[in-house]
Amino acid sequence: MAEKTLYVLLGPTGVGKTELALTLAERMHSPIINADSRQLFRGLEIGTAAPTPEQQARVKHYFVGTLEVGNYYSAAQYEADVMQLTERLFAEGHDNLLLTGGSMLYIDAVCKGIDDIPTVDDATRNHIKQRLANEGLEALMAELQQLDPEYAKIVDPKNTRRVVHALEICTMTGRTYTSYRTQTHRERPFRIVKIGLERPREELFERINQRVVDMIESGMLEEAKRWYPHREENALNTVGYKELFAYLDGTFTLEQAISRIQKNTRVYAKKQMLWYKHDDTILWYHPDQLLALLQQHGQPT
Repeated sequence: MAEKTLYVLLGPTGVGKTELALTLAERMHSPIINADSRQLFRGLEIGTAAPTPEQQARVKHYFVGTLEVGNYYSAAQYEADVMQLTERLFAEGHDNLLLTGGSMLYIDAVCKGIDDIPTVDDATRNHIKQRLANEGLEALMAELQQLDPEYAKIVDPKNTRRVVHALEICTMTGRTYTSYRTQTHRERPFRIVKIGLERPREELFERINQRVVDMIESGMLEEAKRWYPHREENALNTVGYKELFAYLDGTFTLEQAISRIQKNTRVYAKKQMLWYKHDDTILWYHPDQLLALLQQHGQPT
């Protein structure tokens, strides 16, 4: 009996994962399990470069447009949901499954497991959310430095989601967020093969810049306008929407907003690559090496 295998196709934003994932999934007769945390939210299709209806008609996708923007969802919940799904799909007869996306924490949650951190209750979440609106991120970061100085030293102080989540845990449990981060590697009942896509930096950055232009031309500004009244939602606190909201506020011109989206997307891509480079189990390829990639991993050509 063939060993059950989860192929993980990863890489920085704009590298070309979407089309290659479709080709791989068709070759493997596998659905696609999305690992982009923003694509889970319904109504953000343009700004998150979510698979189009035509692409989803080619291959069955899971975890795309399954949540409302106001819904709370965590990497721990994603891990549990994906593990349940893979168990079912493997039991139904799939030998190979494909997971793809650019959310590093979500990929690690599936491949390595995530710490058993308590789910934040609604009262705590609403309380911290209100404080964020009233006091700002810097005030919350200052409190986190008092409650959990160890985590405060390593967290990005401008990453709203991570600062807020750590403070939620500290507030709700009376313990430090650090105390829950055991980073235990969990064994999986299937083989994992990680395939990384990379391009020379200049080539990647040109693609990112052009993709932002394409998104604007495809209606991303109109999409942002629809969500402008809800701009405080965590799902919208992300590259693309933040800059367009600033334009709608009158802080930026449209040209400045587009330039800032391009710059911030390039910065995010660099952070992704830095994260991935610490994982020596990833097999790296330029996307144009599709044929070699398929042959390397035993898929039919």
